[in-house]
Order: sequence, then structure tokens, then C-alpha cells
Amino acid sequence: MLVLSRKNQEAVVISGTNGFEQVLKVTVLEVRGGNVKLGFEAGDEVPIHRAEVWERIRAESRAPAPKPIAQRPRQHVPYMN
Repeated sequence: MLVLSRKNQEAVVISGTNGFEQVLKVTVLEVRGGNVKLGFEAGDEVPIHRAEVWERIRAESRAPAPKPIAQRPRQHVPYMN
């Protein structure tokens, strides 16, 4: 794990494999008490999720797809007066 210190309005840039393409920019927007507000800038093709959401998506994608419910044949119900 890389650990960096950043002050308010300072950023970290994550680049692609060639080292020049910006994939993700994370900026410290606000520090208040024990909370830090971060801003994320990335292209539309880069999904960004909170860690717990990403874990759920990953777990769901590993689960086998539910089997479709077999359709039951329609039964004729006589009309009654």
C-alpha cells in the first residue's frame, strides 16, 4: 500500500501503464474533524465505487446466474355465472 499525505486542494494522479495517460485524479476537497471529502476525476469508461459496493458487485458477478423459471402451461378456467 502506498501511503501519501495531502493537504486540502492537493491531488494524487494515477496514470496508465505508459505513465502519461491520466486514469484517475483524486483531490482532497475538505478535511473536517475525522472526515475527509475526496473528489474523483476519471473518464466515463472508468467505474468508481465505494469499496463495499465494489465488493458486492464482485461477489454478485461470481455467483452463478439464476436459472429462469420454467413457464407453466396455461390452464383453461371455465367461465362461471
